[in-house]
Amino acid sequence: MIRRRLRLVVPPWSYGFTVALAMWVATVAYSGIGSSGSILDTALAFGAFSVLAGTGQMLVIASGPGNIDLSIPSVLTLAAYMAMKVMHGSDGLVAVGLLAGLLVGAAAGALNFSAIAALRLPPIIATLASSFIFESLAVDLGGETRVEPPPALSAFAVWRIADVQVMPLAVMVLTVIAAIVLRRTIFGRQLLAAGQSEPAATLAGIDVWRVRLLAYVLCGAAAALTGVLLAAFTGGAALNMGSSYLLTSIAVVVLGGTSVSGGQANAVGIWGAALFFELMTTMLNTFRFQAGARFLLVGALIIAIVAIVPKPRTT
Repeated sequence: MIRRRLRLVVPPWSYGFTVALAMWVATVAYSGIGSSGSILDTALAFGAFSVLAGTGQMLVIASGPGNIDLSIPSVLTLAAYMAMKVMHGSDGLVAVGLLAGLLVGAAAGALNFSAIAALRLPPIIATLASSFIFESLAVDLGGETRVEPPPALSAFAVWRIADVQVMPLAVMVLTVIAAIVLRRTIFGRQLLAAGQSEPAATLAGIDVWRVRLLAYVLCGAAAALTGVLLAAFTGGAALNMGSSYLLTSIAVVVLGGTSVSGGQANAVGIWGAALFFELMTTMLNTFRFQAGARFLLVGALIIAIVAIVPKPRTT
């Protein structure tokens, strides 16, 4: 009874924030109070990219059992190359390049779902196969070269107001919008309903295929936006820029409170999971853990958190 009351008081999505806070405190205690700001600053900056990619993945996973998008890294890279090529280093073409990148991401999402729906392929197979296509297109588009962003876009990626980073704040606004969409809009309610039970959603008059199509399109667009901003932040589009987001985009969603069986999603919780990963990496590097020990501890911590997070009740 006590355990159940604690679970009601402490929402599952707050677990990531709690562990991230503990890691930040431990790292600051070891390296000195003077490092507290820079450690949090770095975690917010890099965590924002994981949140963007994870938010799109969340929509897909929440749409129903088995739905997942493994093409996010390649879509991210392809959209970044496309946007940088269109911008051609000109500040005046930033908006056009951003639109081109988003259209590439949306088209990739639509193609993914078309393969799933038309060919009746499992999402994990369809998106993995399409990722090779997108990666090949990125190679043809950019080759082995790094395509640099316009100065204005680079400046936005590191822009500060009163020593506060603007880019993570902008991503936080998108997170709030995603949370509102999930809970307060027809699409959000239909998405969660489709994820909970496709037959019941169909009987209720919901076009499940249309809802899932939109989820995949938004996921592709989110990956594209991640790629454009990441290219601006790191100095340009590169072929390996999306490699770390394959598992990260899934892990932050699951640890953030979204059910892998669909029908339950939490946009805010993705931030806690993203900060958990970033601060954990910083802590382990600060404590000078060897690579093998870091991987072991990371796996153990993920398993522990997933085990203690309350599971959704089924009826």
